[in-house]
Amino acid sequence: MPSQSLNLYLIIALSVFVALVLSVYPLPMDMRWWRPEFVLVVAIYWMFFMPLTVSFFFLCALGLFQDLLEGVPFGQHSLGLVIVGYICILSYQRVRNFSIWRQSAWIFVLVGIAQLTDNWVQGMAGRPLSGIQFLYPALTSALLWPPCSLWLDRLTHRHHH
Repeated sequence: MPSQSLNLYLIIALSVFVALVLSVYPLPMDMRWWRPEFVLVVAIYWMFFMPLTVSFFFLCALGLFQDLLEGVPFGQHSLGLVIVGYICILSYQRVRNFSIWRQSAWIFVLVGIAQLTDNWVQGMAGRPLSGIQFLYPALTSALLWPPCSLWLDRLTHRHHH
């Protein structure tokens, strides 16, 4: 049993590492608005399917590390991750029974909420964004959900129907 627990934590660490690398992987300037929120999508997966394995402290620390990695105002990603994590804890029993496309729609809403908090923090830091471009990552993250969820299901040998 302890080796299964260790394997699970290694899988979580691997998935978070891959998400962090993808979050800073260089993209052409015209594509930067479309970058999915990889770290948030992976965190949402773990909150939905194994809600007791990911703590709010972990989400906060992960967000602070992502802030340092991306060079954004300190606490920006933590705020979004903790808010979305709380919503995930409230809704995971219902959402994990949704079809993959309904889950994708919910991912759009959750990432949109995180993007709103990011936009608010950026505005407080004197870098307000205009228009709805800040919601583009919510769309690409929703589209990323099916393959990401399948990949993580296979990593954990879990099959959800």
